[in-house]
Amino acid sequence: MCLLFTTFAANFKWVIYREVPFSLFFKCKRMRKNHEDFGKLWELNAVWNHLTPDEKEYIDRHTNTKFYRKNEIIYNEGDPTDHVVMVVRGTVRLTKEGVGQRLQIIRLLKPFDTFGYRSAIAGDCHSTAATALEPTVLYYIDRDAFLEVIQQNITFCYAVLVAMSKDLGISESQTVNLTQKHIRGRLAETLITLRKTYGLEGDGVTIAMYMAREDLANMSNMTTSNAIRTLSQFASEGLISLDGRRIRLLDENELTRISRLG
Repeated sequence: MCLLFTTFAANFKWVIYREVPFSLFFKCKRMRKNHEDFGKLWELNAVWNHLTPDEKEYIDRHTNTKFYRKNEIIYNEGDPTDHVVMVVRGTVRLTKEGVGQRLQIIRLLKPFDTFGYRSAIAGDCHSTAATALEPTVLYYIDRDAFLEVIQQNITFCYAVLVAMSKDLGISESQTVNLTQKHIRGRLAETLITLRKTYGLEGDGVTIAMYMAREDLANMSNMTTSNAIRTLSQFASEGLISLDGRRIRLLDENELTRISRLG
C-alpha cells in the first residue's frame, strides 16, 4: 500500500474545487497529454516535492490528464493496474463487491488523494472498483515510471511509507467501526468522517458533500432502509437536519459520543 496522501491534502479547502467552471472539465477532455492548467504534482501534494528536478521532469513526462463525467466508471475490480492515479478535481468512490453483489464503499477520495498505488506496487489487478461521483479530473502517472523513481529515491520512498502507514491506521479503525459498532454508531461515524474529510459549507453546519442514501448505507455497512430510518431518528432527536441530500450537523458533540460508544 502506498501514496494515499490524505494527511497532506487536509490543509486545502475542498469547497474551492466545487466551484471550478464546468467548461474547464470539457477542456480537460481534449488535453490528454497537457496538464498545465491544473498544476504539477508537487504543487498539489507535498510528497512529490521529495523528487529531484530530473525526477520531476521524468514523472511529468509520464503523467496524463483524463476527464470523467458523473457516475462514469474509472476502472472495474479485477482490471489490470497500469497507473497510479491522483484526483485533481471532483470526487471518486472506491467500492468492493461483497456477498450477494452488495457494494461496500471502501473510501471516498477528494482532490490530491491518490489511488491505485497498492496494486501498482504489488503488481496486482485492481482489488476495488472506482467511479466518479461528479465531474472529475484525474492525473494518470505511468506505473513503470512511478516504480522506477520510488526505487531510486530513498527520501521519496520514505515519504510514501509514512503516508502508507497513516492510511493503514485509518483502514484498521474503519474495520473496527464497521464490524463492532451498532447501526447508530456506524452511521454517526460516517457523518463525522464526511465532515472531517470534506469540511462544512459557509453556514458552518452543512456537510460539503451530498451523498445518496444508498451511498451512506454502503459506507456504513447497512441496508438503505436502515440508513434512512436512522437518519430520521437523528433528525427527530435534533442531532441533524435533512434537506434532500444536504445534511446539517446540529449537535456534532452528541454524534461523536454516539460514534464513540458504538
